[in-house]
Amino acid sequence: MDGLKSLGDKIAAALPDAVTGVVMSFDELTVLAKPEEIIKVLSFLRDDPDCLFVCFTDICGADYPGREKRFDVVYQLLSPKKNLRIRVKVQTDEATPVPSAIPVFPAANWCERETYDLFGVVFDGHPDLRRILTDYGFEGHPLRKDFPMTGFVEVRYDDEEKRVLYEPVQLRQEFRQFDFLSPWEGERPLPGEDHIKP
Repeated sequence: MDGLKSLGDKIAAALPDAVTGVVMSFDELTVLAKPEEIIKVLSFLRDDPDCLFVCFTDICGADYPGREKRFDVVYQLLSPKKNLRIRVKVQTDEATPVPSAIPVFPAANWCERETYDLFGVVFDGHPDLRRILTDYGFEGHPLRKDFPMTGFVEVRYDDEEKRVLYEPVQLRQEFRQFDFLSPWEGERPLPGEDHIKP
């Protein structure tokens, strides 16, 4: 993949004030960019004749709570003419917005909304930044690593109140019990063990 490596070097040389690094890993090219310069980087990747990454594939997030800038915002692009893929990463924190990619790739609209909903990353200039997968009363961002994973809360839409309700789970069957031990940790016999003779 020398072609991708040389393309990465060209991108870094053409955008020295916007690109902070280029990484080749597993035959894939990742461009590390400053968040405030993401529009410049995406525009270059779309328009430069050696790049032509005209197909926007996805935006996603990654959470690293131990870092000062805990979030990676990852852009996936495809060049059908060159038959190449590229990844662009920027880092941000909870308070610093990232410029919206919609002026360059209008298809980024729902992907940015999803990243906002699940990670809490704010995209500056987005025309309609609101939740897309969780409901409007939802608290928190479910793909953050500090999002709580315990509790018995159910979410349902109440037809009479015409809104979404959060309630403790009500078990309608009295005999139902939750056993949080795996069969290998508990004292009870495994299914079928009663037929085994010692």
